Amino acid sequence: MVFAERGETISGGNFHGEYPAKALDYLAIGVHELASISERRIERLCNPSLSELPAFLVTEGGLNSGFMIAHCTAAALVSENKALCHPSSVDSLSTSAATEDHVSMGGWAARKALRVIENVEHVLAIELLAACQGIEFLRPLKTTTPLEKVYDLVRSVVRPWIKDRFMAPDIEAVHRLLRYYATIQFDIQNTDELEDDHRR
Repeated sequence: MVFAERGETISGGNFHGEYPAKALDYLAIGVHELASISERRIERLCNPSLSELPAFLVTEGGLNSGFMIAHCTAAALVSENKALCHPSSVDSLSTSAATEDHVSMGGWAARKALRVIENVEHVLAIELLAACQGIEFLRPLKTTTPLEKVYDLVRSVVRPWIKDRFMAPDIEAVHRLLRYYATIQFDIQNTDELEDDHRR
């Protein structure tokens, strides 16, 4: 704060990046939980003793590994997130000849939060693929109308898993779907909020 009439400058620490750093740390922890529970659902789908579906959601299990590696990928991303969710804002290193003696590490908090969100998106994409594959084994039964629409949307970009193939393109295709529809939903929500504000 600069008081020109008194020729005085007072630093109240209001510039400090610890406030957004803590918010971003909490964001990473909260978002990570989505992937943590998603990975457990993938496990339940792939485990025949829990799902009563073919092991790893594929026929001819001796010849095909099915969703085994996809589940391992999800588990690896969740495990990586556990390390990334360690709060940046608890760290500090003195720099600039000790003039910056309490550093927020806010930049690293932001980068970590973005990485966690990307990992979560990929885990959710894997779960969506696994869920749609599980539905294949329950046909001709139908699920709810909204979920059938989700199934059709996924199947518009990824075909059912008959035998082993390179899965990364499938995961990326569904990841793009998730991001696209999340963006649309965000825009719709913001539009609704703006209209509500105008009504008020």
